[in-house]
Amino acid sequence: MGTMTFQLPPDLPRQAARDLERACLAGGPDNMPWPTEQRLDDGRLRLQRVIDESGHLVAPWEIEGFGRLCGTSATLMERQSPFHLLVELARGKLNQLRGHAADWRAAGLQISPDLQRLIHDASFTFGHAVTADAGVDRSPAAAEALRMAYQAADELVRTYWQQVFQIRHQRQPRLDTGLLCGLAASVPPEPLGTALAAACNGVSVPLAWNVVEAEESVYNWAPYDALLKWADEQHLAVTAGPLIDFTSSKLPPWLWLWERDVSGLATFMTRFVEAAVRRYRGRIRRWQLTNAANCSTVLRLAEEQLLSLTYRLAETARAIDPTIEVLVGIAQPWGEYMTLTDRTHSPFIFADTLIRSGLNVAALDLEVVMGVTPRGSYCRDLLEVSRLLDFYALLGVPLSVTLGYPAADGPDPDADPDMRLDAGRWRDGFTPAVQAAWADSFATLAACKPFVHSVRWTHFSDAEPHLFPHCGLVDAQGQPRPALARLRALREAHLK
Repeated sequence: MGTMTFQLPPDLPRQAARDLERACLAGGPDNMPWPTEQRLDDGRLRLQRVIDESGHLVAPWEIEGFGRLCGTSATLMERQSPFHLLVELARGKLNQLRGHAADWRAAGLQISPDLQRLIHDASFTFGHAVTADAGVDRSPAAAEALRMAYQAADELVRTYWQQVFQIRHQRQPRLDTGLLCGLAASVPPEPLGTALAAACNGVSVPLAWNVVEAEESVYNWAPYDALLKWADEQHLAVTAGPLIDFTSSKLPPWLWLWERDVSGLATFMTRFVEAAVRRYRGRIRRWQLTNAANCSTVLRLAEEQLLSLTYRLAETARAIDPTIEVLVGIAQPWGEYMTLTDRTHSPFIFADTLIRSGLNVAALDLEVVMGVTPRGSYCRDLLEVSRLLDFYALLGVPLSVTLGYPAADGPDPDADPDMRLDAGRWRDGFTPAVQAAWADSFATLAACKPFVHSVRWTHFSDAEPHLFPHCGLVDAQGQPRPALARLRALREAHLK
């Protein structure tokens, strides 16, 4: 049994202790989490996993000015004496920061003297924490080094995207990158529809299975026919799907009668995909067939069965229309779900296996929805997201990125009842202003990457049924949130 122990700062706040229950150890070729047991006892965090080898810590912590974010240590070896939690989180962030700064500088990035000085000062402060005399509390110096490292990382990423856009605009004044928003099953009312069409150059029409085939073999396409007509009139590019979202609330209720019947489930899913593609053949070219198959626990389907189903659905769709582009969605791309159960395929390996199987994927859709659990991801900073996108780009296929962040807390009656806001927070928490700043920052980062084909906001309005609570660009009373204007500004500055 592999074990690592971490010394915690004195007077640990209750919220910090609760969040550390999410801490885990990660590693391997894809740097994904292992199933980890946590125990807080006598001022120490003890983590155990079955694999007996080096790895790195993944843990949430409150970063002054930046929120409650998930960070990582550098690679650690197993040893008897405990590591200091804040020292190792600071070491990991500084290692990440300095490595990216060096790599990007070598590729031509111009880093200002002020930013270079901040990186130096963060490293110098970290040195004070590491070399403190025995008996001296290292926590204050380590916490300050961690804060400075996050500040420098934020400035580094913003410098990066500014210069990347400058280079890309030299070749193309307006980029072809899609900026989409997910819709429900009805046409957005005016003036919201006009505002959406001004902010985005495309929409995602779900063709949700639980809406279209609420009763077995009875199809209701009318809401989506009207929605597609509206999108055509607004000259918005359309991506359909996800057709099969492996989440309980997105599946038709009658399907549960066939739980564990893999053959029957496959028949129903392929029949629905065939009906959808056949109906809209020639009108819709891009289809996201599945989402969250990589982390699904519904219908008691095993990993290999989910892989096989995904492949079969894509082959079914292409048999109807060989010209379509197929997208496959990956939820929780950092693999948080792997800390709870032992799985063979991490999200990265799941995607890689599909590609190696010969499935011609036009793009992988990475779902980066923060602050929401259990489906979303714990909050992370811009540099962590940049690293994630670059990592998945190694698979050699374009990426689509689905973004979402809540604008409020408390109950959301139209959201999936299983979802809750308990996965950290960015900066000051869940407010319309913070959501707008988050949308601006993370959508800009994703859009600047040349391998990102499209950026999609998870859903448009909280006044209609949706998966993630309070993440709409329009609130439950039908009022637009500031994030909508931020996305419009992004489009006007960089996109067609």
